[in-house]
Amino acid sequence: QVQVVESGGGLVQAGGSLRLSCAASGSIFRINAMGWYRQAPGKQRELVATFSSSGTTNYADSVKGRFTISRGNRENTIDLQMNSLKPEDTAVYYCIALRAVGTMWGQGTQVTVSS
Repeated sequence: QVQVVESGGGLVQAGGSLRLSCAASGSIFRINAMGWYRQAPGKQRELVATFSSSGTTNYADSVKGRFTISRGNRENTIDLQMNSLKPEDTAVYYCIALRAVGTMWGQGTQVTVSS
């Protein structure tokens, strides 16, 4: 069964840090890249960061210099280190795994940053 599972969300004060992790499993097709989207209440889902199989990273302007995406310790896992968090980072964060046959999405994990 194809699965994308996130972990690590929670509540943190502004200026604090959180680390999200994601694991994709069950796909018989190669995963070319993994990444994170987020969706805040009343807003559209937006891309946060991606990490390709070659190690190339890409970040939204709003998180550059504060968030770092990296390969996890196991195959098809990634982490998102989020530092200097702001209230506007509050959202549900979704992990994605990109394949040639389509994108796999996780169920999402809530990140709440209090002011």
